[in-house]
Amino acid sequence: MPNLLNVLGFMNYSHFGSKFTQPNGITQLMEDLGNAKNSNNPNLVMLGGGNPASVPQVNTAFINELNHLVKNNKIAQIMGLYDGPTGNDEFRAVLANQLTQEYAWNLTASNIALGNGSQANFFILFNLFAGKMADGSHKKVLFPLAPEYVGYADQGLTDDMFVAIKPEIEILNTPNGSKQFKYVIDFDAVKAVLANDNSISALCVSRPTNPTGNVITDDEVHQLDLLAKQYTIPLIIDNAYGDPFPGCIYTDANLTWNSNIILCMSLSKLGLPGLRTGIVVANNEIIKAISRVNGAMVLSPNSFGPSLVTRLIKDNELLPLCKNTILPFYKNKAQVAVSLFDEIFADLPVYLHKVEGAFFMWLWFKDSKITSEQLYQKLKKQDVYIIPGHNFFIGIEDSWEHKHQCVRINYATDEATLKKGLETIKTLIM
Repeated sequence: MPNLLNVLGFMNYSHFGSKFTQPNGITQLMEDLGNAKNSNNPNLVMLGGGNPASVPQVNTAFINELNHLVKNNKIAQIMGLYDGPTGNDEFRAVLANQLTQEYAWNLTASNIALGNGSQANFFILFNLFAGKMADGSHKKVLFPLAPEYVGYADQGLTDDMFVAIKPEIEILNTPNGSKQFKYVIDFDAVKAVLANDNSISALCVSRPTNPTGNVITDDEVHQLDLLAKQYTIPLIIDNAYGDPFPGCIYTDANLTWNSNIILCMSLSKLGLPGLRTGIVVANNEIIKAISRVNGAMVLSPNSFGPSLVTRLIKDNELLPLCKNTILPFYKNKAQVAVSLFDEIFADLPVYLHKVEGAFFMWLWFKDSKITSEQLYQKLKKQDVYIIPGHNFFIGIEDSWEHKHQCVRINYATDEATLKKGLETIKTLIM
């Protein structure tokens, strides 16, 4: 007799299946963005999503490198052979050597693992350290500064895996009167959670932060590192937009690593998001664990991205490309974004988070009468796409009003498109 659930069009999924197939806010957002991009609508204003810009000089460098691989008969090997579960050995060795030269970290290839994008790596890391433990306890990841990257939200195999700390909001005095603010870590609150909640098994922070463009200070990183060591838990730093590549940081900030820090990097924001290459720099025990999970889940990470940039790293061509082309490109975009913000929202109670890195504007509509979700729905009807901010406050479950007053905008687009989007937003919040 056929299963009644199947006859009715429903599947009797496991807990895993039920958790990862149920509709949620962010999957709906991504579906909206995907449908919009595929609509061929000439009036579309796409300011959502995290896609990097297409930088002509960078594209040329990667095309030239691809041609180099073809001419040297490397393509058959790249496409036809598996790498090991830790990822491409040559790339890992070359990157370890460069990071050691650049930062004196004394790394080897055994400190680096690859995955099919940072999302896959974070899925592994979060579920290695949090969730249901072997002794029956339940552990959690603490985000010391909310808001955080929305892609973390549904990474847990079990529910209730994330806790977050509300930020201190510092209104900035800018030379030209630009209405800007900055989120600062509330270390008293972080210390209180660590002291009173023994379920915290890891700290995690992105730097630069997606969605705000915040770059936590060197001192904040140092304090988090000390706390992680004090409580014998790892500090995970999501460095997808940071140094040494792509290097989208517009303020003074130093990159740090030690055996208790798990540093996550990516090739996506270099301009290679379709090649899905995430990088983890960690102590050897964590790298071994990632390798074993990779072997079980995917056999071998994608080798195309690592192969494309290995020679560029080895011959010291990638970092100059980042410093001399990618950084100035996005820094100029950031300056344009701030100028447009100042021009369009000059007379309104709208604040911009200080743009210190990445390529996002984070707008705070301090006295808005509509929520960010309502604004998103109104904008969508006018073919303008942003990301409503409440999705980024993972682990903050109360009704904090600020969660519903912010939106994220990707400014890695042309000035005319960005201006049109910001002007449309203005008409809807006045």
